[in-house]
Amino acid sequence: MLEGRAVVREADMAEAMRSHVMDLAYQALDLHESADFQAIAHHIKQKFDEAYGSSWHCVVGKDFGSCITHLCGCFIFFHIDAMEFLIFKDGKDFTESKEEAVGALQRSTSSS
Repeated sequence: MLEGRAVVREADMAEAMRSHVMDLAYQALDLHESADFQAIAHHIKQKFDEAYGSSWHCVVGKDFGSCITHLCGCFIFFHIDAMEFLIFKDGKDFTESKEEAVGALQRSTSSS
């Protein structure tokens, strides 16, 4: 586990969610090798999807850049020592989108 304190670089997220994601980051670092970025990211993403619905994304690594869009209140970028964490939610829940697409298809075929 990395011993450093989590330092937020940028955030658009409620304080309770910030605390939760940082706790999950430390938890993931305890469970996985610190070099296994993919396993760490997967752990955080899975727990955030369970807690706050799907469509969360998590990037973990060292020295990376990004250009993303995110839903309001659903973004944080922080680091623990030299490891960086980017967590954000983008778009709608897949099930909602699927139901909307099916509904739109049904409306268009029934009006023909």
